[in-house]
Amino acid sequence: MEPILLLGIPGGPEWIIILIIIVLLFGGKKLPGLMKGLGKGIKDFNDAKNDISNETEDKDEK
Repeated sequence: MEPILLLGIPGGPEWIIILIIIVLLFGGKKLPGLMKGLGKGIKDFNDAKNDISNETEDKDEK
């Protein structure tokens, strides 16, 4: 079996550079609020995904 190459996905050093750019753009004071909003958005997305998954499972059981 050949390993799958994950081209285009940032590695460790790339993430550090991305974080430095984010801190420079938004500043240290706005960063916690930005991350809180991002976390809430991800949570809402996952909740909606789970709701849709549960609805399709319920329809499959009927």
